[in-house]
Order: sequence, then structure tokens, then C-alpha cells
Amino acid sequence: MSTSESKIYCPSLTEYKRREARVVNIGDLPLGGHYPIRVQSMTTVDTMDTMGSVEETLRMVEAGCEYVRITAPSMKEAQNLLEIKKELRRRGCSVPLIADIHFTPNAAELAARIVEKVRVNPGNYVDKKKFQTIEYTDAEYQGEIERIRERFRPLVQICKQYGTAMRIGTNHGSLSDRILSRYGDTPLGMVESALEFLRICEDEGYYDVVLSMKASNTQVMVQAYRLLVQKLAAEGLQPYPLHLGVTEAGEAEDGRIKSAVGIGTLLEDGLGDTVRVSLTEPPEAEAPVARMLIDRYTNRAAEAKPIAPLGNDEGKITKEDGNSESSSILPASSFIPIDPFQYHRRATHEVLNIGGQNVPRVLADISRLPQVEYNDLRCVGHLYSAFLDKFQMNDLGADYIYSGQRPIPFMLPNGLKELVDYSAWIDAGKREDHFPVLTHSEYAVAAAKHPEANFVFHSLDTLTSAAIEQLRQDRTAVVVLHTDNAHAMPEIRRAFFRLMSLGVTNPVIINRQYPEQAPEQTQLYAATDVGGLLLDGLGDGVVLSTEKLPDADQNTWLARLDGLNQLGFGILQAARTRMSKTEYISCPSCGRTLFDLPETTAMIRRRTDHLKGVKIGIMGCIVNGPGEMADADYGYVGVGRGKIALYRGQEVIKKSVPEEAAVDELINLIREDGRWVEPVAVEEPVGV
Repeated sequence: MSTSESKIYCPSLTEYKRREARVVNIGDLPLGGHYPIRVQSMTTVDTMDTMGSVEETLRMVEAGCEYVRITAPSMKEAQNLLEIKKELRRRGCSVPLIADIHFTPNAAELAARIVEKVRVNPGNYVDKKKFQTIEYTDAEYQGEIERIRERFRPLVQICKQYGTAMRIGTNHGSLSDRILSRYGDTPLGMVESALEFLRICEDEGYYDVVLSMKASNTQVMVQAYRLLVQKLAAEGLQPYPLHLGVTEAGEAEDGRIKSAVGIGTLLEDGLGDTVRVSLTEPPEAEAPVARMLIDRYTNRAAEAKPIAPLGNDEGKITKEDGNSESSSILPASSFIPIDPFQYHRRATHEVLNIGGQNVPRVLADISRLPQVEYNDLRCVGHLYSAFLDKFQMNDLGADYIYSGQRPIPFMLPNGLKELVDYSAWIDAGKREDHFPVLTHSEYAVAAAKHPEANFVFHSLDTLTSAAIEQLRQDRTAVVVLHTDNAHAMPEIRRAFFRLMSLGVTNPVIINRQYPEQAPEQTQLYAATDVGGLLLDGLGDGVVLSTEKLPDADQNTWLARLDGLNQLGFGILQAARTRMSKTEYISCPSCGRTLFDLPETTAMIRRRTDHLKGVKIGIMGCIVNGPGEMADADYGYVGVGRGKIALYRGQEVIKKSVPEEAAVDELINLIREDGRWVEPVAVEEPVGV
């Protein structure tokens, strides 16, 4: 890939510049261009329930939704969109409506005459998915394209006639057999699936199109959107607006973190014109999360500090003989040492258990605790049993703790390592079981260092030529990268680029420190700032901190540390870089859902949330079935009222299980595969 191609997807890797998309009118609310990034969501009530759909839509609008999507799986639902629209307008609600179409072109053609926008999925609008591999000659493949053209052209012509907008929305899990046979289960396959339909639109002179590349895998999702933007520019197609979303994100904290990792990464790069956060919760709960993500960029360009442009000393690598040579990777003027369309982890050497082939580590900052006792380590996943006089570690046990100036006064549990400030390490007699944390200035002149590991705080500004050279010569140094720039993720990424361009292989811990703010904000902001770097293979660990709460007691502060520790592990899991707990790929429910999705998800979670690393898909209907849960190890899919199909991967194992027995049968399936373990009861610490 050439240098110019690698930069097309993003207006700037250093400044905040929003991509200027073509303006698409959706009712009276334009999308793209310089218009604000819009919020949308989708109803969950049966579309044939007119009043239920209206009431839910009104709640969604009150919560901040600017567009409302409603499923129309057949002609009768498409026709009833007219009744829903009439009642909304009668009540003074002018929110643009979007019809969500799968499998039924006739329903799309009817809906396009009624609502302001239709969404079609190119994976199932004309094509079918039977999980078959089909070999096509070029002529046969072109014949399939012509078949799609003939079936899709009527919808395009209707949309053009009625002034109806369209979203061509590719889903990673519902790529057709034809696309999979030629491109595989890849971001490129997702992009080509949409472009086949988009080229037909342009041939017809129709441009009121929005595009999306959704996946439950955040790596795939981000790569697909980036590749889409690059392909649009490379082919000379219009810069169509982007609808951002992580499909089947899940519920509660996990769903929010996963959404922020995927959506926030793209927003950081200036991509995205409308956002839908897909949570397995009532739809009115989605809009505030989307708004919190979007609002961070309202004044980003004015708030951000300038970041040094790519170049400077990049592209020059000092050889062992002290001479310099030009990097053969990319010119110094635009050194981009990552492939934004494919995951590759930055190559590092190992220090302790950080870097190299190790999973990214979680460091917990407990330095602000007034005092630390045995039971306090519960907040970082290490649980002390007074009866047994020993520690137990749960799946979210921190790998390191930073105690600052006050080292822990008791023996730590096995495997947990302690970091202390450099002055405290010196005062304690340079203990081998303590690892020093140094400022960059302390590190530059330190006469004594730990023989195994030294943690050095750096920012982009402090990574001078001298500092770089010192790091390159020290195999014990672990860099802790931080910034106070509002445009944090790009500045830290810029620091990574400097290290990579100059051949520095020291491991790097990403440190983000947030002011006192709502925990929900910290959750979304950290998932964006750290997750975006991890998706590009950057980072060997994470440490999250917030300012000390004014007048907070010990228990309040412990609760905050517990939340930050869980957040660190959640970000690593959402970025697919460290699996530490069960993952649930659950759809957000809609009018097609055949069971109580939130209740069922909660029930499955209660029975299985101890299965570390197992991925379970929970889908309300066959539309969000085996394809949409492409990454799942097991699937629980509604196939009829009170009937569930159980999947192993994408293979259906049991087709029609009564709902009341389905969770037990799912567990039996996991047990048959040897992946079931019995949950272990953890003793509650005394006094907590």
C-alpha cells in the first residue's frame, strides 16, 4: 500500500478534522457536510402495534433520537409504517423514519414511498446465505451483479422519485455466500458488498445514500469503515456520509465499552455523520450514550493542543555504529508505520511479563488511597480470605499495582507486582520486589536502576532524540505514555509512531488520567482513547486514573478503583487483545424479536459469566442469527414464538428447543465440548 493510499481514510492523523461528506437530506434533517453528527436508534415494539410503536418513538425522541428506525420484515409491516407516521405527525412529532429491510425487496419498495429513508442489507436483499462455498468464473460473477442490478434498480428509482434516502448497510455477519466465496470473511468483503449496490445507485444518478460497515468485532468494524473511505476516494465515488455502529454490542457496561471502542476510534479520526449505539436495553437508553460520545467532538478542534506533524526525525534510524540511515518503510515526511486496514501488533521486546508475546497488562493506580489493608486489594481483583489467610484472584485481577510514595506494608499475593515512585524505591533500599517509576527527567540522570524493569513516564514532547537513544539502549525500560491533550488518542498514537520509526522496541503502557467527572463519561472516553490505540496494535498495557474525589471516604474511593480496574479489562476485551471474561454478542432487540431479549440475556449471563474467553451470541430472530454472531462460539437464536435454535459456531445443533429448556440445553452443549467449568464460590472478606 502506498503512502498516499494509507492516508486517504482519515483527514488528519494529528489534527482533529472531520471528514466532509456529501449532504443527504433525510426528511427535514440533513445529514453529512457541516451538519452536526446525528443520533439515531431503533424501535423494539412489533411494527404492527401502531400505538406501541408511536409511544416508543416519542420516548426515543425525548431521549435525544434524531432519526428513528423501524423494522419492516414483510409487506404488512411496511404498509403499517404509514399508520405509525400519520399518528406521529398528528401528535406533532416530525422525526424522520427509517424502514429497516431484510430479505424482502417488495417491502422496501413500498416503504420507500412512505418513510424518509430505507435501510437495505446487501448481504440479504437479493443474495442468499446458506453457508455454501461457490466458485464463480468472472463471467458468472458479472452475471450475478447484473441479477442484483435488475432486482435493486426499482428501489433506487422509487427512492429517487420520492426523495427518499437510503442506507446501504453491510453487516459483517450477513455477507452473502457469493461475497464470501470471492473475498472471504474480511473487511474487504464487507466493502465490496456495499460498493456493488452503490455503483448501481451512481449509474442511476441517485446519490442520497448513507453507508455503514457494522460488525460485532471492533477490529473488523474499524478496518472496514477505513477501507470503505479509502475505496470511495480511490474509485472517484462520492464521499457519502457514514452511519457508525458496533452491531450486537451487548448490554450494560460491556455494551457501552464495546460501542465506544469501535465508534469512538472512528470519531477520533474525523469519520462519522450519524451514530447508533446498539444496546440490549430499551432503545431510549441508547441515545444518551451516543450523544455523550458525539458531544466530545463538538469543540474538539478548538480545545486540542497542536500535535507535531508527521516527520521531524521520523524515517531516520540510528544504527549500532552511530550513523543514520533512511527508513525503507515510508518517507520521513509522512511516516505511518501501521496498516490501518489490518491488525498487526507493534513488535516489542519483553520486560518482565510485559511486551513481546504477552497479552496487554492491566496496572491499577492505588497511590491515592489514604491507607491500604489486605481487604482493599479486592478493588483490583485480589480477594483476601481471613479464614484461609490467603488471596484469591478473580478473572479481573490486576497484574501490577502502583502505590506511589507509600509501598504496601504486607506481602502481596503471588503474581501481583508493585510499582513505586523512584524516590520511594531508593528510600526502601532498592528492593528487588519493587519496580521504580521514574519521570523522564529522573530517568535521564538516574545513577541507580532496577536490574529487571524500570517504568518511565513520557509524553510526545519528552521523546527527544536523547530520550529515544537512552530508551533504545536500555532493555529494562518500560515506557508509560501519557498526555493532557484533549485530542489524546492521536497524540499518543503520534508518540508511538515516533518510537516505531526510530526502532524503539521497549514495551509501552498507555496511561490516561481523567478529571473528576461522571463514571459513564470516563467509561466512554477511556474506551475511545485506549481502545483506538489497541485496535491498531499499539500498547502493551493500560493504567487508568481519575482525580481524587473531594472529601471521599475510603469505601467510595475503593469503589471508584474497582470500576477503573474493570474498565481496563473491559477495554482490552472489547479491542480483542485480551479475553478475560465471557463475551456476550447480543442484539439490541427490535420488532422482529421472538423472546424477551434483555431478560434472557441477563439469565444466560447469570449462568455462564464465569466461562472465561467463551463467546455466546444471543439473537432475537433469524435475521440476527448465525451470520450476525459470526464471532460467537455458541448461539442462542429465536426461530419462533417460544422456540430457540442452538448453534455451535455457525452450525445449528438443535433447531427447535422449547424456550424454558433452552438455557439448560445451551449449557449441555458447552459441557459436551469440554468447555464448561463449574462456578467457584468466592469467600466474602471479613468486614467488607
